[in-house]
Amino acid sequence: MILDIIVNKSDDGFTAEIPSLNGCETWNANEDSVITEIVLLAKYYLNISAESKHKIDKASVKSSRSNYKLIIDKNV
Repeated sequence: MILDIIVNKSDDGFTAEIPSLNGCETWNANEDSVITEIVLLAKYYLNISAESKHKIDKASVKSSRSNYKLIIDKNV
């Protein structure tokens, strides 16, 4: 399964969202932490084990917005 993650930098930290999962969004003070949180939240929304394997690829960066691809192996 492949999901898009959008990370926006603001004055007070970073927000992350997965547009294909309604309401799946989070905030944190640094980018690495917000990505970790959004991955855990996506797995929760999809009822997938937190221990399931995943990979994150940075797809693009434009100004204060970064796009990532989250690849989750649901079979583990």
